[in-house]
Amino acid sequence: MNSLQDVWRTRFTHYMGEVQKYMRFVFTGHLAIVIMFVLGAGGYQYSEWLKTASSDFPAIWLTAAIIGIILGFSRPVTLIRKPDEVYLLPLETKLPQYFNKALKYTFGSQIIIIILFYMVTWPMLRQVTGLEPNIIIMGLVAAILLKWWNIHSEFSYRWAYKGHRVWMDRIVRMVCSFVLIASILSVHFIPIIIMFLIIVSYPMFWKRKLHETPFPYEHFVQIEENRMMGIYRFANYFTDVPNIHGSIRRRVWLDWAYKLIPYAKQNTQEYLVFRSFVRTDDHFYLWLRLTLMSALAAAFIHIPIAIAIVTAALAFATAIQLKQALTTSTDFRMDMLYPLPQDSRKRATMKIVRYMIIVQAIIVLLSGIGTPYFYVQGLIVLIVGELTLRLSK
Repeated sequence: MNSLQDVWRTRFTHYMGEVQKYMRFVFTGHLAIVIMFVLGAGGYQYSEWLKTASSDFPAIWLTAAIIGIILGFSRPVTLIRKPDEVYLLPLETKLPQYFNKALKYTFGSQIIIIILFYMVTWPMLRQVTGLEPNIIIMGLVAAILLKWWNIHSEFSYRWAYKGHRVWMDRIVRMVCSFVLIASILSVHFIPIIIMFLIIVSYPMFWKRKLHETPFPYEHFVQIEENRMMGIYRFANYFTDVPNIHGSIRRRVWLDWAYKLIPYAKQNTQEYLVFRSFVRTDDHFYLWLRLTLMSALAAAFIHIPIAIAIVTAALAFATAIQLKQALTTSTDFRMDMLYPLPQDSRKRATMKIVRYMIIVQAIIVLLSGIGTPYFYVQGLIVLIVGELTLRLSK
């Protein structure tokens, strides 16, 4: 490598290749259908609400709060690795070249989220508060500049204090961002000036410490490892990711559920499968996440065809993924030492997944009470889930 810029370029190319390799399995199939219909139904209901929204609704405060919270989470992407603790030490004085590239990418990748959320609130600001477009554009420009400030501030804080109590830094930056955006949209000049001075002076408290503190490789390596592991775990819900194993938790608050399976020899596999489902994070959170998505869709989407498609897609996803995850486990189990029928594991998995589909249907049914044809939603979950279990391999 001729320079640290070449190091960044090589790592960035490898990183994008890793992300694209797995994300192409994520944003296809049922998830794409769900996203499309949720966005369509949500946009329709949002436009209908704007027609009847009261002028007393705190649209400015809500917009500033949403953008301020998102701005506060500005974790830098550095792509630092474990060997850098040794190999980059001779080049530590040239690290700013590398981090300039890293922070530019962080800004470019995260600013899209800010712009999308702000554009969603634009009709609300126009309709409810009657703000002029130039004022709203000034708020958008301020949000973009604040994103740059938040990224550099969090990076400097993590360097100076090795990430200790970073949540305190985030709260301060969230409050500053919230107040400044609210002041701009409300056209209050005195708070704008005060917040501008605070924002400019805030990072100075620890930037001096950067020159006295060596770069905390361990902290930033941990950040990158956690971030990549989060990507891998998310992708693992849709496709097999090598060397990813779900962590195990006891979940004491669900110990009572094991008693629902009768104590009998023929129920051995059923008990083991259910216990694996409850204690394995990947399996349990997969079901919980898809069930919550179905429940929220049933509660807030009032378009019958849209909610039918969403709940059907999520029921299919729940059934097919849980069945595959619980059936194709390659981990060694003690029951493998006993002469049990070969299909006992599969039959037990079918029964446990069927139970979880029933629970999901009940939750969706209760969540949709008050919406048109709410009783149909639970039936759709049951029918689609059962067909998926019977027809899938």
